[in-house]
Amino acid sequence: MPLIELGDSIPPNTAHAVSVSLPTWKSNVGYEEGEPWVVGVMTTGYPRFFIHKSIQAFGRDIVAEHGTTTQQAILFPTKKTANRCLDFIRDKAPQSALADLDVVHLVLDPTKKPSEGLQSANPSISAVLCTAEAYPFAKQYWQHSGDGVSSRRAEFCHGLFKETILVPEDKASSPRPSQQKLCRGPKRYRRTASVDDTTNRSNTNQQYPVKPDISPDGDKTDTLETSRFLEERYGRNLDLSLVPNAKSAIRRRIAGVLTTDIELDSTITLPTMDSNARGISNFKEDDIYLVPCGMNAIFTTHQTLLKAREPRRSINFGFPYVDTLKILQKFGPGAIFYGRGSSADLDDLENRLKDGERFLGLFCEFPGNPLLTCPDLVRIRQLADTYDFAVVVDETVGTFVNVNVLPFADVVVSSLTKIFSGDCNVMGGSIILNPNSRYYKSLKSVMTDEFEDTYWAEDVIFMERNSRDFKSRIDRVNANAEAICEVLNAHPLVTKVYYPKYNESRPNYEVCRMPNGGYGGLLSCSLKTKAHAVAFFDALETAKGPSLGTNFTLTSPYVVLAHYQELDWAASFGVDPDLLRFSVGLEDDLTPVFSKALKAAEACQASE
Repeated sequence: MPLIELGDSIPPNTAHAVSVSLPTWKSNVGYEEGEPWVVGVMTTGYPRFFIHKSIQAFGRDIVAEHGTTTQQAILFPTKKTANRCLDFIRDKAPQSALADLDVVHLVLDPTKKPSEGLQSANPSISAVLCTAEAYPFAKQYWQHSGDGVSSRRAEFCHGLFKETILVPEDKASSPRPSQQKLCRGPKRYRRTASVDDTTNRSNTNQQYPVKPDISPDGDKTDTLETSRFLEERYGRNLDLSLVPNAKSAIRRRIAGVLTTDIELDSTITLPTMDSNARGISNFKEDDIYLVPCGMNAIFTTHQTLLKAREPRRSINFGFPYVDTLKILQKFGPGAIFYGRGSSADLDDLENRLKDGERFLGLFCEFPGNPLLTCPDLVRIRQLADTYDFAVVVDETVGTFVNVNVLPFADVVVSSLTKIFSGDCNVMGGSIILNPNSRYYKSLKSVMTDEFEDTYWAEDVIFMERNSRDFKSRIDRVNANAEAICEVLNAHPLVTKVYYPKYNESRPNYEVCRMPNGGYGGLLSCSLKTKAHAVAFFDALETAKGPSLGTNFTLTSPYVVLAHYQELDWAASFGVDPDLLRFSVGLEDDLTPVFSKALKAAEACQASE
């Protein structure tokens, strides 16, 4: 792969990219330490950590119009999500930071007679306004919860805001009398630039021209057209009427009943939802919920459990993705942490349970990231049934093509941003409720009352398009990952390869492996010394940056990026601070690329 310059988006020239190029070990450390030579050239970043520039620009305009010079803005899609952020700030920030804390809810101005298409998209924005002292706490909430606004929503709504079609809720005028004629039909409404073109970075927030039109009978009609989005990847206009079918197609892909590439239109008949999908009886499409990102799936599940059951501490079992543990610790009664996810850890948990301790739920990944270990779901399920706690399994790394964890879980969550999408240009997440869970009725009741669908329409369209060949891509990355493992395992400088097929926890993986399932596209390794790891990483000719599950191979010094401020803590759970993680892509014959980088590590050893 051609070198992607430091700070450029991954993929290149992609306005809503999910990763950013950090091509050397030094640049990863520089990012963590906030060095200007790194952060100053970043065009984007992973969306929950780096607030997209289009979102920043919209926030600045909101503050200029509705805030004060001492305030900053952080944007959310709805009033409820913004209010949760306010509650978090008030709970965590010092009293001095609570001055000038406010929220602005922006909604469609009914006097502008927005089209039905625009209303169905629900392009609202709620901006939390706060001082610089409070902003880090708002940013924590944004990062941990995944509730923040998507860059596509922000870009779209910013245009409406500039045209005064999106106005503060308390200033929105009453709609005109119902007997007045409705708009005869909206005209075409298109952006002036590609949503995935960053060559004109100074114009990341396009205007949406809206001009009054006079019909033959003299009535003013609104010509704002929002029922079509321009999707550059396929070069065709996409009608908002496709969104419900797109969501249904995504859910049925997740259920495993839609495995072919179909063209969506408003009349398409999707494959029947099998009531025994995923090996679970009574499984229905409405047991699958789509959310803006994977972390929001975990956050929403935890919040739902807290409402559905007596609030108690949770269990984080196995070394987790960084924000999972933060959610369990910061939002509710807290958590106990079993960082190794071992049989000994389960023994300790069982002793606690026998002694009378009770828990809300156990959260785990299958396999874990970055060590790719797999918890014993059979034993966990037995303990959960005996001692009354929910089991929540994150299957992002395993994927439902390779493993079926739903029979062992009350809730399954996943980040669709990763291999389900593959194109690294859209975020998404999913929640599956097991209809046969003892908690299903109470969880379903809370979700019915509390769940907000904040998954932005454009993001849905991109996710559906990207995921059409999901199954065939999984088969390819499975094979590529195994080939890379063989190269690494055979090299004397590689001290350990972490992959479900080679880990001690492989029997736990095999219990859940699908008949034709492989072992996934994510693996990690450790080398003899840090110098070897640095030389290997710097020489490896792949994309390098945060995230995983891309259609191209993506490498990172994962522990540096995820745990830079707590390397010793991570090491205490067996996580090598110099570990390298590889998200394997679809490229042809990757083995020479890895062999060449290993030779660079050999040269490093020879020079010592």
